[in-house]
Amino acid sequence: MMYLLGGLGFGLLLEYVNVATNAGYKYGQFWVMFGKAPHNIPLCIGTGWAIIMYTARLITDALGISLWKAAALDALLAISIDLSMDVVAYRLHMWHWDWESRGAAYNVLTSQWFGVPYGNFYGWLCVVFFYSSFARLLERVRIGNPALAKVWPIFTPVLSIIISQAALWLALFTITDFLRMFGITSAHRLIALLVLFTVMAVMGYAKRKGDPAATTSLPVITWLVPVWFHLYFFSWFFIAGFYKENTWMTVWAVINILVSVFIHWALFIKPRYTPALVKVQQ
Repeated sequence: MMYLLGGLGFGLLLEYVNVATNAGYKYGQFWVMFGKAPHNIPLCIGTGWAIIMYTARLITDALGISLWKAAALDALLAISIDLSMDVVAYRLHMWHWDWESRGAAYNVLTSQWFGVPYGNFYGWLCVVFFYSSFARLLERVRIGNPALAKVWPIFTPVLSIIISQAALWLALFTITDFLRMFGITSAHRLIALLVLFTVMAVMGYAKRKGDPAATTSLPVITWLVPVWFHLYFFSWFFIAGFYKENTWMTVWAVINILVSVFIHWALFIKPRYTPALVKVQQ
């Protein structure tokens, strides 16, 4: 529960910092908003961050993957949702990317990932990886003082938020500005992280120490969350007629949902065991 609430707090904080620092986008009007326009943020966005990171961790915890590799797989599970969600949500005016300020060379519907900056997906990978990693690390800290040990679970998500936000700031601003001097763009950073996290996740899955059958008994939320996000935005992709814009966008939308289905099916599939042959002597 504390991990889930910490994810909510982290999601709201990082969104507010990004919007307040003019990170290139702003939100539309939702029912519950925090802050003053145009720097206000929706409650539901923080909630989305929380449940996506929470359900991803439920899966990797059950698989028994080591800490850093589990965080990498968490990030990949999250980005598989956002690759389709962001394209549709942007067109539904849930938020607006400020392409106009970048010049006439940028098309609001076709630039980079069909109108969504590559840096957004790079940010998604960093957000989930940092929070998943630091929260897990802090949860392993053992407090000798009994009184402090009782309240440590409350401080763990707070410290996770602070440390993750600091790491995110370095990744999105300080390090990004440094790499840009060498011509390393957001697309390069995104590809590098995708490759790195994929390698880490595969290695972690291959060496997992958890019960192979554990994923068959996971709570329903672990498949309900990805199914809901994918079906909701995939349905709007066709209902609103966005598929008519760009053939490649439609192709990638279908590919992404199929890949996501395969990934979750592979994680949830019940392993089949071959019974050992027993010799019976009469």
